[in-house]
Amino acid sequence: MINQGEKITNIRTGQIMIFLKTGAETNGELLQIECFSPPTPEREPEHIHPFQQNSFEIISGSCVFDVDGKEQIVGPGESIIIPANVPHHFWNSGDIDAHYIQEFKPALKIDRFFETFFALARDGKLNKNGIPNLFHTSIIGLAYKDEIRMTKPPWVLQNIIYKILAPFGKLMGYRADYKSLIQ
Repeated sequence: MINQGEKITNIRTGQIMIFLKTGAETNGELLQIECFSPPTPEREPEHIHPFQQNSFEIISGSCVFDVDGKEQIVGPGESIIIPANVPHHFWNSGDIDAHYIQEFKPALKIDRFFETFFALARDGKLNKNGIPNLFHTSIIGLAYKDEIRMTKPPWVLQNIIYKILAPFGKLMGYRADYKSLIQ
């Protein structure tokens, strides 16, 4: 479980997250994270948060947000709110690190999802697109289906595939919450 003040780093993208407020502290109402994202060609896959509003307040630098197919640059002093269930992804295409505050309302278990993915990146267990193997993805996808879903393929198809493959993944020793073996 993530605690207030805890810092995690995604070595694949260079993104740093410092947890300011956690769901445990806010009765599940809010997850607030201070983030630093260096310029990188790496992009997260387009996704949705089915039941969470996601917002960003840029402190310095800038990020490009693709929200529902429309790109916009958000810079210092500007904010963006992404409603629940809206396809999006973002990246830093600038020359300096982007520093921003990111929030999720309600918090749900998205902090554990980030902890898992950053640990997988640290251990070299993600492919070039930032995704674990399909068996592990199936377990994670089902465990965090209320927090985050890829937009492609459609969720109905993902859900079927995940339900078929997850039992095999569990037999192989994969689990939804992954802690890094490298500290």
